[in-house]
Amino acid sequence: MSLSRRHLLTHALSGTASLAMPAIARSQMASAHVVVVGGGFGGGTVARHLRQHLPQLRITLVEPAQRFYTCPFSNLYLAGLRSWESLGHGFDGLRAIGIEVIHATALDVNTTQRNITLDNGQRLNWEKLVLSPGVDMRWNALEGYDKAAAKLAPHAWKAGAQTQLLRQQMEAMKDGGLFVMAIPDNPFRCPPGPYERASMVAHYFKQHKPRSKILLLDAKENFSKKALFLEGWKALYGEMIEWISLSRDGQVTRVDAAALEVETMFGQRHKADVLNVIPPQKAGLIAERAGVTDFSGWAPVRGESFESAQVPNVYVLGDASFAGPMPKSGFAANNQGKMVAAAIAAALSDQAPPTAVYANTCYSLVGQDYGISVAGIYRAQQGRLVDMPGSVGISALHADASVRTAEARYGSAWYQAISTDIWDR
Repeated sequence: MSLSRRHLLTHALSGTASLAMPAIARSQMASAHVVVVGGGFGGGTVARHLRQHLPQLRITLVEPAQRFYTCPFSNLYLAGLRSWESLGHGFDGLRAIGIEVIHATALDVNTTQRNITLDNGQRLNWEKLVLSPGVDMRWNALEGYDKAAAKLAPHAWKAGAQTQLLRQQMEAMKDGGLFVMAIPDNPFRCPPGPYERASMVAHYFKQHKPRSKILLLDAKENFSKKALFLEGWKALYGEMIEWISLSRDGQVTRVDAAALEVETMFGQRHKADVLNVIPPQKAGLIAERAGVTDFSGWAPVRGESFESAQVPNVYVLGDASFAGPMPKSGFAANNQGKMVAAAIAAALSDQAPPTAVYANTCYSLVGQDYGISVAGIYRAQQGRLVDMPGSVGISALHADASVRTAEARYGSAWYQAISTDIWDR
């Protein structure tokens, strides 16, 4: 990324992080209540930054998990480069600043009466509702791939038991075995994620099962940072990874999880020793029940604030939202969360909304000391998000080892910084 692009990115980040709101009378905030669903990169950020803007506001965070495990860096766990617990984050830091954290699942939303029902029997009234529920899988969008099939051929696209299962299967696989990954068409959570996963699986195999192969069956012709990944695979892993694109019959249409076999559009069958199926996705179920999703399964939002384009006073961010060119990533969700917090604070205090500028940077690890990245800045234009001209930056091809090592360090530092920003760890 050029120096000017790094400057633009830094400016965009500092702008959203430092928005200041005027003091608000204690009585004005006494009856206001903001409920945030989802304690991850988006929801956790909104809760923390709302507290900074409005110290007297009642904020409730609803998150079913006692400990939140991140999808970012879960591929490093597969590679043996991260422990499982290093991905886990608790909520004591948010409680310490006066945020009520309820460990429950949101079941239903009444947007007319402005209340939300939880599976523990609670019903919470709200003035503003923030939904950051992540993604759900589109079960049976691939013939034969349902919840039961995922126990044999894990997707591991939500960090948790599925991730641990995939790691166990890799450990049990014989040397010389075949790891097959089915990759969906866009949009889905973390566009470069499958290709980083392939890299990290290859890293593990190179150390422990060097005769093994990885086959990537892709429903797309191109993917995020494609040239950089292909260059890194060749340099680090030789012929271990094979990528088959849509035009080469890479789109998987049927899964036989019991046989660890997939079938592509033109009838080609591939049998795996370990089968990782990443299915098509949609916004988390509570977004659908709130009426904020459309035919695509995602939630369209207003670019100025990430307020739902369909339901007023409900904000949707992170992976569940449809935000135009802005990708579904942890960095994006965190950045959106800061803007949503500022927008809600402005609305509750009858102030002008902040200027909406958003940023994303995505680091990917190809090898232990081999990092690559892409970054972009986005602005609201007539209710939609668009790329800011000249803002997109990507790692250079054919860079020397010191550059790749530095990118790997930047990625690690980003994860530590964003974890501290959201969860105090």
